[in-house]
Amino acid sequence: MRSFIASDRNAIISLVILWLVFFWRLYTPVAADRASLERGDFSGQFFAFSAYQYDRLTDSEIPLWNPYNNGGLPFIADTQAAVFYPPRLISIGLASAVGGWSYFALEFEMMAHVLLFTLLMYMLVRRMTLKHPGSVFGSLVAAIIAGYGGFLTSYPPLQLAILEAGIWLPLAILGITEATRHENLRWHWITLTGFTLGLSWMAGHPQTSWFLTYLLLAYFAYRMYRKDYGWRQFVIGAALFGGIAFGIAAVQLLPGIEYLQLTTRANLGFDAKGNGFPIHDIVQFIFPGIVSLWSPLNIGIVGLALAIIAVWRKLPESLFWGIVALIALGMSFGDNSAIFRTAYNILPGLRFFRGQERAAYLVAMSLAILAGMGAAHLVTWDILQDFKDARRLQRALLALLIVTTIVFGAVLIAWLGNSDAYGEVISKVAFSALIAGLAYFALPYLLANPQQASRQWLIIGLIVFELFTLNMDTDSNYDSVPPQQQVALSPPPFVQTVIEDNADALFRVDGRRGLTDNFGSLYRIADMDGISPLFLKGPYELINRETPSPLAWELFAVKYVFLDWEELPVPSTIIARGEDRYGPVNLHRLENPRPFALLMYDATILDSDEFAYALLHDVNFNPRQSVILNREP
Repeated sequence: MRSFIASDRNAIISLVILWLVFFWRLYTPVAADRASLERGDFSGQFFAFSAYQYDRLTDSEIPLWNPYNNGGLPFIADTQAAVFYPPRLISIGLASAVGGWSYFALEFEMMAHVLLFTLLMYMLVRRMTLKHPGSVFGSLVAAIIAGYGGFLTSYPPLQLAILEAGIWLPLAILGITEATRHENLRWHWITLTGFTLGLSWMAGHPQTSWFLTYLLLAYFAYRMYRKDYGWRQFVIGAALFGGIAFGIAAVQLLPGIEYLQLTTRANLGFDAKGNGFPIHDIVQFIFPGIVSLWSPLNIGIVGLALAIIAVWRKLPESLFWGIVALIALGMSFGDNSAIFRTAYNILPGLRFFRGQERAAYLVAMSLAILAGMGAAHLVTWDILQDFKDARRLQRALLALLIVTTIVFGAVLIAWLGNSDAYGEVISKVAFSALIAGLAYFALPYLLANPQQASRQWLIIGLIVFELFTLNMDTDSNYDSVPPQQQVALSPPPFVQTVIEDNADALFRVDGRRGLTDNFGSLYRIADMDGISPLFLKGPYELINRETPSPLAWELFAVKYVFLDWEELPVPSTIIARGEDRYGPVNLHRLENPRPFALLMYDATILDSDEFAYALLHDVNFNPRQSVILNREP
């Protein structure tokens, strides 16, 4: 028992050290070495919204409504706001205690979720392989691959809701594993699954939580079938963890469902929802970074070999996780695959989501679990008894080495003829060939004496070397600037001009340029625009039917317009000039802006949005004298 505890302790310490190494540039005190997460969704969506959330909560107010973007939106119903997500509330509480919200505070929340995820994955695979001599080794392998493989280190850190919704998978699966471990179903473990699933739904990315929900139902059915519990207990158990999850997330889920029906997403059809990976993206498994900016399908060559070993050797539950990986891979191709086309009309909820490539989440998690199982299995490999299989494995690794070497040779020839076109590709292909070569020697070396700790650590070291080389401090995710230089908490001088010019007056701006993104929420400047993917359909149509839109400026009481034009279609005065990330921009103050509030004594009743749009464009209609309604007031 003491040796097991010591091994677990060493594994956990290793995971913490790896976490510190992987993210060192985000927290180093050396200013010249400091980096921060790339501007984009992380800064413009998640940081801006979290700053507004922080301000409201620390003022003892519940952020039900946000007047600062999209012309105003129901903040609690925007799922990515994650208003009541418990870890976010903890982050806000800690930030409040140490000086306030900051870009690094949200970065640290991201980092903490990655560490938690690796620890949870370690715990899950440890319980799955508890009686196996290679349990600690396999669990550590699974945790490293899951935490630092291609999926979790690609776009999820920038699209934070995906990461935070996805990390609860190991704990939810663990609840089902423990509930079905014995002869009688242990219901208290089912409640853990329900609680964890509820946390996932609160984290703000329903598509990821939808994937997790179906995985849990499938795994629960599989375990119930294996244990012969009966269908009634399956129905009751599924209803229990589903009901608990819904009860926990209902405070966000119910308004979110209602809001979704009113947004631009509501009427999207199959063609808009079927986008996914091109079929050729499957090369990510061996050659990451060749066909796309990110490689979320990649778990490393060593990890992939271990996962294949688990399926090949027919380890317990390997068939289930292998099928999950294959189905999820098919789903990730979107309408490039018959699997998505078939599932679209079968699986409830699927038609709500775009971006089917996000099914890579289940591919990566399933393969990480399989890799852990495969690694644990290798510890009990008898080189004499399993000599033929060892030879087959070595031949397979040799074939992989030959293939990667041939590809490298072909790219090398192309690079010699056109170094500019193949400069980045050749280094990535060369690295894959290098890892294939190291795997060819390292895995058979482990099999020669698999219980020797130094050989196990060699495999772990090779996995870390591969994944950290590919995924640590990548240009796609990190900027070599400190976090305080990414986004200032106080408005830039150019934007500050709007505030100083108005004193306490109420107004809106058109901040598509100059202000940009969702920074209206950050600087408390009411913007009629924003980048939240959930935009009320009516306002969106008004704002985006034409750009720029004097009609939208009128209806949204816009007083200031950030635009690179020298003259607007309506009378205005340029009061400041500056730059944004797109180039030079002017700040226009409209000479006759609509008052923020008006008393209306006349109403026009129309039963169609199209009729309303047509009337608004009628030169004889004065929107300051009459209001358009869809029914009698």
